[in-house]
Amino acid sequence: MKNNPTEITPFRAAIPQRDLDDLQARLARVRWPDELPGVDWEYGVPLAYVQQLAEHWRTRFDWRAHEARLNAQPQFVTEIDGETVHFIHVRSREPNALPLLVTHGWPMSVFEYLDWVGPLTDPRAHGAEAADAFDLIIPSLPGVGFSGPTRGAGWNTRRVARAWAELMRRLGYDRYGAHGNDVGSQVSPELGRLDPQHVAGVHVTQLFSFPSGDPAEFAGMSDEDQQALAFLQQFSSGGGLAYNAYQSAQPQTLAYALQDSPVGWLAWVTQLFRQDVDPDYIISNAATYWLTNTIGSSIRRYYADARESEKPSEPTTAPTAVAIFARDFQSIRRFADRDHANIQQWTRFDRGSHFAPHDAADLLIADVRRFFRTVR
Repeated sequence: MKNNPTEITPFRAAIPQRDLDDLQARLARVRWPDELPGVDWEYGVPLAYVQQLAEHWRTRFDWRAHEARLNAQPQFVTEIDGETVHFIHVRSREPNALPLLVTHGWPMSVFEYLDWVGPLTDPRAHGAEAADAFDLIIPSLPGVGFSGPTRGAGWNTRRVARAWAELMRRLGYDRYGAHGNDVGSQVSPELGRLDPQHVAGVHVTQLFSFPSGDPAEFAGMSDEDQQALAFLQQFSSGGGLAYNAYQSAQPQTLAYALQDSPVGWLAWVTQLFRQDVDPDYIISNAATYWLTNTIGSSIRRYYADARESEKPSEPTTAPTAVAIFARDFQSIRRFADRDHANIQQWTRFDRGSHFAPHDAADLLIADVRRFFRTVR
């Protein structure tokens, strides 16, 4: 890549055994904090919850099995805007497959979407129609996982979107769709804004549109919007966005603690995994950051976004769909319509969490198919 930065080269994950041995040693000698009796989640992630996950990581989690699962997919790296970008790229056998770029969230990784490869690229083998086929592109965000630590500052949401547009151009795709969860729900609409000639549509699991501060915005709100607003207020007051504030303020200070202690890192991310998510899913994502030394670089994005000086003033115009899950951030239609002028599909589901690509994959995949049928 040094001779030709635009070259796309094959990649395989291969974590050195010494790093896995070091991780095991650290998990075996944790210095646990004390805890007040009966506080449950009031003070943060409970001690017993973290101890159970840490023990699973130490005695039952098999990184090599997850690494092999990742290496079963075609992976590549290329350099974009001075940074390495790792991505999975699976072409469908169907001749009219629509390219779909899928962006994972934080603290997730490409593992968030591995279960999607079969159903989206080979729909006939999974009970769907050939017309619903996709070529699937799943990049690791700059500074996350096998993309490696970022080497320069300023990797905010818009810069990631520009990198994704370049990635799709480099892969030879003239028209494509975009999907994302969490961070991906921020990057994907910006990709539609920055590359409107090529983005067929944008599908996300959250539209992060908030009140502007104008009291008039609250007049005549629908019952659904009022319920979503109440959920947002409860979520925020309960500390659900506290990590965002910390990471936006001093990411380097946090990095010393989080990158030095796997259990500290595990506790930090499980404030988001509070729902009933299986341990291997939590740990496969957490371990990806730990083993690639990208915890610190991953949280620098929050600092960059908080200092973004090019914030757009106009709404997005790409055809947009949002799938809202019962135990996740509740998008508010009134504010979403203000920020996104072409919302064509708005769906609420009675189950699923912030990790819907994993725990409600059936619902989300069906929703993705349904939306992109209208914009192919």
